[in-house]
Amino acid sequence: MIQLKNVCKQFDNHLALNNLNLHVKKGSIYGLVGVNGSGKTTAIKHIAGIFRQTSGQVEIGGLPVYDNIAIKAAMGYIPDDLYTFPNYNLRGLRNFYANLYANWNENRYQKLLKLFRLDEKRRVQKFSKGMKKQVAFILTMSTMPEVLLLDEPIDGLDPIVRQQVIKEIIADVAERQMTVLISSHNLKELDGICDSIGIIKNGTMLVESELDELKSNLHKVQIAFSNSENFEDYFQQLKKSENNFANIQILHHERRGQVFLLIIRGKEEQIDEIMQFSPLENSENSKTQKLPIILYDKLSLTLEEIFTYEYESVAVQLNNKYEENEQSEEKNDK
Repeated sequence: MIQLKNVCKQFDNHLALNNLNLHVKKGSIYGLVGVNGSGKTTAIKHIAGIFRQTSGQVEIGGLPVYDNIAIKAAMGYIPDDLYTFPNYNLRGLRNFYANLYANWNENRYQKLLKLFRLDEKRRVQKFSKGMKKQVAFILTMSTMPEVLLLDEPIDGLDPIVRQQVIKEIIADVAERQMTVLISSHNLKELDGICDSIGIIKNGTMLVESELDELKSNLHKVQIAFSNSENFEDYFQQLKKSENNFANIQILHHERRGQVFLLIIRGKEEQIDEIMQFSPLENSENSKTQKLPIILYDKLSLTLEEIFTYEYESVAVQLNNKYEENEQSEEKNDK
């Protein structure tokens, strides 16, 4: 439905998007996450047709977005930095939207107005930040968009209103196959509603995956042995074993008292086998021994944890690649 193919965006000397690829399926909810300045808002403004890419393709339904009036007419966009006409009240904005959008749904508008209990006669500029977000949501959802773009949509909303907004979005996805892309710092909220996740850094997509698949491939493991002092040797032995670690990767490990916590990427069955049954080599007699396990437990990872470890992992890989290139260039210069 939504596709960005090798999209680059140059602002003077700053490369905001660097060969960005993004894919959102029709009728799904996609979460775009990244630290501040990673390019999330710039990417969304390309999808909304506000920015024209320097190179690459931005498409919705296989058609280019920029200057495409038909696509924009079927799109709803709520930016983080909201703007409303200075002297307009909610009723005036309702009239403006109703005249602008052919698919305006008055019944939806009245329903949402009643749900959020806003005063139509009050100037919108007098509303709080959270109330302005509600105004934007009421108006945008009443246009019955086929594609909904949300940049920090729940920022400033209280928990009750936040749940109401999420409920309305999910209902439209289920009933009308609306396609949603959400950029948010609130990863806890995205964890409960997103089908797919894209992690962006410096304008480049680091990881893009269905959320269930991402969770099934990343595991938090707690392990403890009766003689925990030997675990560091055990851990190093595991890392050296190419056969054992051919298809899994330890992203993080730390010791908490007698318990060792590991974040591991790989298949669950293979991790179970390796962590519980791989032998430890005894250098004194050149034999192998198995350490008796007194605790082996797998814990659920939150989206926030997945983001942190995936982000750090790819960042380390990119940094190592950069250092290798630097060393290679130095050798060539010599």
